[in-house]
Amino acid sequence: MALDAPAFDDISAARDCPCPGCAQERLELRASGGSRAGTRAAAVLALGAVLTGAGTGAAHAMAQPSFATQNPLPPGQGAPGPLFAQAAAARTASASTPMRLTRSQILARAQTWVDARVSYSMSGYYQGYRKDCSGFVSMAWGLGSNQWTGSLAAYGVRITKSQLKPGDMLLFHNPANPGAGSHVTIFGGWADSSKTRYVAYEQTRPHTLKRTTPYAYWNHSGSYVPYRYKYVADGGGSGGGTGGGSGGGSASFPGASAFGPGASGSQVTRLGKMLVERGAGRFYSVGPGPRWSDADRRATKAFQEAQGWRGSEADGIPGPATWRYLVEGKGRDIGGGTSGGSGGGSGGSGSSGSSSAAFPGKQHFRPGQSNAHVTKLGKQLVKKGYGKHYAQGPGPRWSESDRRNVESFQRAQGWRGADADGYPGPETWRRLFR
Repeated sequence: MALDAPAFDDISAARDCPCPGCAQERLELRASGGSRAGTRAAAVLALGAVLTGAGTGAAHAMAQPSFATQNPLPPGQGAPGPLFAQAAAARTASASTPMRLTRSQILARAQTWVDARVSYSMSGYYQGYRKDCSGFVSMAWGLGSNQWTGSLAAYGVRITKSQLKPGDMLLFHNPANPGAGSHVTIFGGWADSSKTRYVAYEQTRPHTLKRTTPYAYWNHSGSYVPYRYKYVADGGGSGGGTGGGSGGGSASFPGASAFGPGASGSQVTRLGKMLVERGAGRFYSVGPGPRWSDADRRATKAFQEAQGWRGSEADGIPGPATWRYLVEGKGRDIGGGTSGGSGGGSGGSGSSGSSSAAFPGKQHFRPGQSNAHVTKLGKQLVKKGYGKHYAQGPGPRWSESDRRNVESFQRAQGWRGADADGYPGPETWRRLFR
């Protein structure tokens, strides 16, 4: 099938435009004595080679924008442009409509790069986006194009420090010398009640990080400006993001601001109970409760480390991935072992993974019984955070307090009816001691 010759519009390169395209055109114009004919003919030949399948080397060269070549921007800065391998022209890509995203979706998108440990690069691409700080924010905000620190503000609304919420960005652009510290991070929520530290998602060397950061940044702190994404959907809900986490319902991450020093609410209680179910009971002498405590931080950190996460990925503050693992029962429990499925409380056939946790038999846990197994059960219930019904003890004689505490633990597993009758069976015992 014959293809029509492509038509080209002559667009003069601005003298002060820093983008690689304009810089390259200025070089070509100088080399050709100011004539555009030579550059237009070269472009037609190159495109023709690609369309006809000839010149595989030329086709490969055109597959990736060469921002690293003749890049007029200082180190650490990318340039505005389309997504990698995007068929449309750069001017079409820049006009594409950004996604409308919830704050949870923005953080979930950012978390995908943290989980993948995407390496920093000004010329490399991941999921279509440039692997530098501004490409990372372009991805998290779903802009559909690669921006830089000099253009990101156009997609946001300037706000104050007191208005910051998870999913907003902190931007420093130095127009006089963009390479002198220009940077951008995604705000993940306050890490302390005095608002001097926050959880930052950022693309930096050597790879994407989520870490507690002094406000507004480690350097040039007074030059950062908070911005809110123009298309943020504050009402929440599911949408078209690519980040981790379920689309909605109980698996939706409530946001980093729901946790950390000074936080209080039902989500903190829920987090604590989910952590206890995964083996974090030893961190709680009381609770879990609605007010964030150091026990919550240590329990969260232990769960994160059980997944093999380290450094900023195991800082004790839950992010979308931590929340998703807990809600969906994924990953490894604290102390080893994978999450088990649901099963009967007093019934069930689960067997213990070690001799120390072997179920001694139902007959030891009945009214009138007194033995060391009852004491062991009671102490483990307290350790897991299910000892609130003990006025004293626990001790060797089976009591109604033992039964009510066992029932509370069984209900926390999602069991009801005969599976949550307050009498331990093999599965109850296994989950208590795993």
